[in-house]
Amino acid sequence: MAEDTVERRLAAILAADVVGYSRLMEANEERTMAALKHHRREFFDPTMAKHGGRIFKVMGDGFLVEFGSVLNAARCAVEIQRGMPERNEGVPEDRHIKFRIGINVGDLIVDGDDFYGDGVNMAARLEALAPHGGISCSAAVRAQIGNKLEVEFVDQGEITVKNIAQAVHVYFIDMAEAAPKTGIAAVVPEKPSVAVLPFANMSNDPEQEFFSDGITEDIITDLSKVSGLSVLSRNTVFTLKGKAQNLQQAARQLGVAYLVEGSVRKAGNRVRITAQLIEGATDRHLWADRYDRDLTDIFELQDEITQTIVAQLKVKLLPEERQAITQAPTDSIEAYTYYLRGREFFRRTTKSNLLLARQMFAKAIELDPLYARSYAGMADCDSFLFLHYSEDVSIDGILANCAKALSIDTRLAEARASRGLAFYLQQKFAEAEAEYELAITSNPNLFEAHYFYARLCFSLNKLADAARHYERAAEVNLDDYQSLSLLAQVYHSLALPEKRRDAARRAVDRATREIARNPDNPRSLYLGANSLAVLGQIEQAKEWAARALALGTDDVLTKYNIACLYCVFGDLDAAFDLLIDMQPRANHETKAWILNDSDFDPLHGHPRWQEVVKLAR
Repeated sequence: MAEDTVERRLAAILAADVVGYSRLMEANEERTMAALKHHRREFFDPTMAKHGGRIFKVMGDGFLVEFGSVLNAARCAVEIQRGMPERNEGVPEDRHIKFRIGINVGDLIVDGDDFYGDGVNMAARLEALAPHGGISCSAAVRAQIGNKLEVEFVDQGEITVKNIAQAVHVYFIDMAEAAPKTGIAAVVPEKPSVAVLPFANMSNDPEQEFFSDGITEDIITDLSKVSGLSVLSRNTVFTLKGKAQNLQQAARQLGVAYLVEGSVRKAGNRVRITAQLIEGATDRHLWADRYDRDLTDIFELQDEITQTIVAQLKVKLLPEERQAITQAPTDSIEAYTYYLRGREFFRRTTKSNLLLARQMFAKAIELDPLYARSYAGMADCDSFLFLHYSEDVSIDGILANCAKALSIDTRLAEARASRGLAFYLQQKFAEAEAEYELAITSNPNLFEAHYFYARLCFSLNKLADAARHYERAAEVNLDDYQSLSLLAQVYHSLALPEKRRDAARRAVDRATREIARNPDNPRSLYLGANSLAVLGQIEQAKEWAARALALGTDDVLTKYNIACLYCVFGDLDAAFDLLIDMQPRANHETKAWILNDSDFDPLHGHPRWQEVVKLAR
C-alpha cells in the first residue's frame, strides 16, 4: 500500500506581532482592535500583497506570511517598519501600534493552505527577538539577500531560543543607516523603552514594603526626566507587583525593550540595593550591580543607578536633565521616609488613610520645610477630604500649599494637578484647566491630572474631552476602575451605548480586583455597582451597593452614588432618605450634582423633591 506523500516547499516565512498587545488591550480593547484593523486594512495587508506575500495564519495580534522570495519578504518588512512611525503620528506613544518582525527561510511541510515545520517555528522565535519596530532574520536570510537590498545588517551572534535544539545566528536589519542611499528620509531611531519592575522588599520587616516601592517610584521618576527614553508609568508596572514573572513574557506584555528589576534591604541605618538591566527579547543581562550604603546616601544611590541605566542604553543625557536627576528632593532621609509612608497611605483613599497621609506629609515638612512634594501631598489630602468626606478644609490653605511647592520646584506636576483641583473646587474653571494643561505637559503619565481634568470637562459639558482624559487616565493606571465607571456615564451622555457597555465591563473587572485587595474601600463597591447596573446585573449591583453603604456611613459621595442607584432600582423612598441625610455635610459641588443629575429625574414629580431642592440651595 503506497504511503501518502508529504508535500514540502522551500519558502520564506515572515512572522509579525504587535508590541505590547496585552497592555494595549487591557487599556482599551475596542480602540486597540479598531486601530489594528485600520492599519491592516489600509497598510499592512496591501503591503504584503504588493510584495507577493500570503497571510496563512492569524493568531490574535500575530501573523504568519509566506513569500516565494526571501528578497520580497525583506522588502515588505522594511516597508512596513518604515511606514508605521508616520501612521502613529499624533497618537500618544503608549497607544502606538508597532510591529516586531522575524524572517526565516526553510523547507516547510504544506498542509492545504497551512505550513508547519522548524522553518515556521524559527520565524516565530526570530520575531520575538526583534526590537520594537524592527526586524530580525536568520543567517540564511542574510546570506540570500546579500547586497540586493539597501539596508545594513547588525550581527547579534548565536542565540539559543526556546524549543530549537541548535543556537541560531541572528541579524537585525538596520533600516535607518541605509535609508539615505535610496533617497528615502532616514527613520529617526525609536527611543529605548524601559519598564522598572517593582523592587522586591528583602527586609525582614514586611512593613518596609513602602520603602522598596518608594525606591522603585523614584527611579521611574528620574528615568522619566530623560527625553531620550520612553518609560512606563508607575501605575502600569505596579500591576505586576507580587506576581512571579518570566521576564521575556513581562517585556512582551508591557511592550518594552528593556526591564529594570532589583531588590531593597533596609536594616537600621544601612541599605542594600541590587539592580539589573535586562534586554526583554533575550532575557540577557546588560548590567547588574549591588550597592551597600548608609541610608543617608539613598538619593545619591538612586542617581547612580539612573545614570548607569542611561549610559548602558547609550542615551544622551542633556545638561538640564542631569541637573534634574541629581537634584535631591530633600536632605533629610527621615523626611523622605515620612513622605514615602504618606504616599502609601494616600493611595488607599479612605478617610482614615487620608488623615494619616496628611500627618506623614506634615511631619516631612516639619523635618524639611523645603520639601516640595510633601506640600503637594498635603494639598491632595485636603482636596480629597473636602471632596469625598466634606471635611472642614480651607481651599485657600490648599492653594497656599500648592504655591509653596511650586515656589520650590516650578516643574512639579503633582503640585499643578493639586492646584487645578483646588481651583475646580472653587469653581474657577478656566484657572483649573490651565493648571491641568501644565501638569500634563510636565508629566503626560500623571493619572491625577487626567482624571480630574476629565471631571472638569464633564462639568463644563465638554463630553468628548472628558472621554479622552478618562480614557487616558485608565491607560496610565491599569488598576483604575474609577475612570472607566465615570467614562461609562460620559458615553451614555454621548449616546454611544456599545462603548458605554465596554467601559462598564472593564470597570467591573478592575473594581472586582480592587475589592479583593481593599475590601474596606466603599468607592470600588459603589462605582462597581453603577457599572453592574449598566450591564443589567441588578442583583449583584444591589449587593455591592449595600456593602458600600455599610462601609461609607460618613462618605457623602457613597450616599450620593447609591441614591442614584436607588433611582435605577426604583426604590425612590430610599433615594430620598439618602439625599436628605447627606445634605448637611454635602459641599456645593455635590449639591449642584443633585440638582442637575439626570439620574434623579424620577424624583422630580414626587412631593419630597422640594425638600431636597430646599436643602441643596
